[in-house]
Amino acid sequence: MVGSAMAIDLSKNHNLFLADYDLNALKTIQSKNSNIQTSQLDVTDSKALSEWIAPADIVLLAVPGFLGYKALETIINSGKNVVDISFSPENILNLNPLAVEKGVTVIVDAGVAPGIPNYLLGYWDAQLNIESFEYYVGGLPKNPQPPFNYKAPFSPIDVIEEYTRPARMLVDHEIITQPALSDIERMKFEDAGTLEAFNTDGLRSLLSTMNHIPNLKEKTLRYPGHAELMLEYRNKGLFNDKNIDETSKKLFEAWKLDENEIEFTVLDIIIKGDMKIITYHLYDEFNLESRTSSMARTTGYTATASINLILENIWNDYGVFPPEMVGVKPECIQFILQYLSQRDVVISEKAL
Repeated sequence: MVGSAMAIDLSKNHNLFLADYDLNALKTIQSKNSNIQTSQLDVTDSKALSEWIAPADIVLLAVPGFLGYKALETIINSGKNVVDISFSPENILNLNPLAVEKGVTVIVDAGVAPGIPNYLLGYWDAQLNIESFEYYVGGLPKNPQPPFNYKAPFSPIDVIEEYTRPARMLVDHEIITQPALSDIERMKFEDAGTLEAFNTDGLRSLLSTMNHIPNLKEKTLRYPGHAELMLEYRNKGLFNDKNIDETSKKLFEAWKLDENEIEFTVLDIIIKGDMKIITYHLYDEFNLESRTSSMARTTGYTATASINLILENIWNDYGVFPPEMVGVKPECIQFILQYLSQRDVVISEKAL
C-alpha cells in the first residue's frame, strides 16, 4: 500500500521505474498508472539490484525491515542517492563511511514515525535547549473488530518486531531498556478517541544523534486491550523462532486491511524546552477520492518529499542522514511540511 502511493506520487513529475518480487502487486499499480514501468526483482540478489538501478538518478527503498540493510548497502555501493523507509533493525549509520566514500546522499527512516518527529526535532534542537522529547503514533482501522481491534497498514513482520524488540529510551541522559508492550497507559484524542500507548523501540538513531537531550521517549498507539493480547502471544512463545512463521501467516491474514477499508493515522509530538513547550498533532484518514490509506499517505509522502529534497538540491551533503540531521536546515523542514500539506497531510502546531 505504501509502495503504490509513493510510486503514483513520484510518477506525476518523474519517469518512474518500479520493481517488486510480487508480479500481482506490480500489475495492480500499473493498472492505476500505465506510465509506471515495472520489473520483477528479488532485492536479495545484489547483482540484479545493482543492474536494475544502474540508469537511475535516485532510488527509493521500501522493503520489509529484515531485507533493508543489505539492499541499502548494495544501492550505496552502486553510487546512487537513496531514500530508505525500510526501518531495518541494524544500525544504518554504520553505512555512513561507505556513503561518504561513494559520494552519495542517503536519507533513512524517512516515514511518518520515525520520520516526521525526527525532522521536527532536528529543527527545534537547533533553535532551543530541549529538555525532553516524546511522541506517540499509531495506524488503526476506523471500525475495529475483536479480538485484535487492529489491522496492519504496513508489513506485519515489522509490527511483530515492534512487539518483541526491547524498547530503548533516554531517561536523565541514560539509555534505559524496557520490554516492548510495557508501561501501558490510556490516552484520549479528540479525533481518535481513547487509545492505549505502550513502549516500543522507535527512537532508533535519536539515541545517538540526540543524546544531548536528557529525556527521549516513543510509544505506539493501539485500541485498548491490544497490548495485553500481544503480551499473551509473546508469553506463550508464539513470536519465538520456532513459531514465528506460522504466527505471522495467521496474523497477516487477520490483520489484512480490506480493500478501501477506512483507517487512520494519529501522531502526537511533545517537545519541551526551556520556557517553551511545542506540540504537534497529525490525524489523517483513508482518502476516499484517491483510495489511498492514511499510512500510505503519511509514510509515503514523507518519503517522496525526501526524494524531492535531494533532487531539488535542498539537501546535498554526502553520507547517511536520519531526518533529524536534515531538519536542522530550516529550508528542509519547510519543504517537507509544505509538500505534505499540498497532499492534505496537515500537521498542526501549538506552542505553550
